[in-house]
Amino acid sequence: MQHLRALGTGASAYVLWGLFPLYFRLLADSGPVEIVAYRALWALLFCLAALAVIGRWHSFTAVLRDRRLFATLALAGFLVALNWGIYVLGVTTDRTLDASMGYFMNPLVSALLGVLILGERLRPAQWLAFGFGATAVAVLVASFGEFPWIAVTLAISFGFYGLVKKRVGGRVGALEGLTAETLALLLPAIAVISWLLGTGAATVQPFSGYGGLVALAGPITAVPLILFAYAAARLNLSTIGMLQYTTPIMLFLLGWLAYGEPMPPERWAGFVLIWIAVVIFAVDAARATRAPRLSRR
Repeated sequence: MQHLRALGTGASAYVLWGLFPLYFRLLADSGPVEIVAYRALWALLFCLAALAVIGRWHSFTAVLRDRRLFATLALAGFLVALNWGIYVLGVTTDRTLDASMGYFMNPLVSALLGVLILGERLRPAQWLAFGFGATAVAVLVASFGEFPWIAVTLAISFGFYGLVKKRVGGRVGALEGLTAETLALLLPAIAVISWLLGTGAATVQPFSGYGGLVALAGPITAVPLILFAYAAARLNLSTIGMLQYTTPIMLFLLGWLAYGEPMPPERWAGFVLIWIAVVIFAVDAARATRAPRLSRR
């Protein structure tokens, strides 16, 4: 029963992430920098309130007292802010398909970072998957004459975010970590909002209906992360790895079917190559996870 609850919780987190374009397209009147500033601010306020409600102030203040730990989480905060900004730019400018490809590419980028930075070794199948992914990017560049920078930047920024979070390990809970990350963004967020309000360039009036819609970014950001943390603590990595493809699949379907973004043959070719890479990567990961279990038996 606990496994099924964790599976449902994890799936809910990825489904909510996959539905994000429906919300952020409502904020298309605002630029991505302004949206990210308010998102960081409201997410911080939501997290602080959640810490107070569940009584976890002590664990959060322990994070603040550890300067190295807080600095690491601050770096994670700026990386995820970059990821948020590029993502919002993609879904509000009719490039949801590019965002989808970015999150399909993310496991491949994470594996490559493990090789380059952590000294890990890729298995032959992983190298093959990475080759298909690189070919997909090359096909898109050759076909459109434009580097798919939204997809690549999303994959790289989230890959480095995962790498930084891996450095932290299990020392910080999801809520405490997210609170510290958004706290690091507080001053830049206030500076951006103040500058926009002072110059008359702001599109968000705090005490308006649109301002209330923007304020929803706080719980919308925090709730899936909390659900994910619950699931990640109770599911094995192979299950989490399979669940993570829910989000880019939903983004792809929204971009293609709901928003009518163009899918010429060249883009289909790029996506097919990415999907082949994902299948190879997923099958290899499942086999690698199963092998130790079989040997123990």
